[in-house]
Amino acid sequence: MVQRVLPAIRAEIARMIISEHSRSQQEAAEVLGLSRAAVSQYLSEKRGAEVDFSEDAHEEIRKFTTELLNGLSPKEEVAGMCNICKYVQKSGWLNKNEPEAGYCALCGE
Repeated sequence: MVQRVLPAIRAEIARMIISEHSRSQQEAAEVLGLSRAAVSQYLSEKRGAEVDFSEDAHEEIRKFTTELLNGLSPKEEVAGMCNICKYVQKSGWLNKNEPEAGYCALCGE
């Protein structure tokens, strides 16, 4: 999850911040707590391009992106990322691509 799914979620959030909310790479980096270079790598698909999200997961990422831009506490940010991960798990992506994956260190699932 940490090596493949979370970077893919961050990449999708960065794309949405820039394309759907007309923000700069620097603003996306600040919202995500990343460097502008990391956001650039997400946008060019050098990082976080390994997961195909279901439509439900895309919708959750879209909602979460709007919430991030409106401001969330660190606890709310973690809960939002966990929620998106659960959508990825429900889609079967994790079992199909990482069958030996254990439980999540954050939420225990």
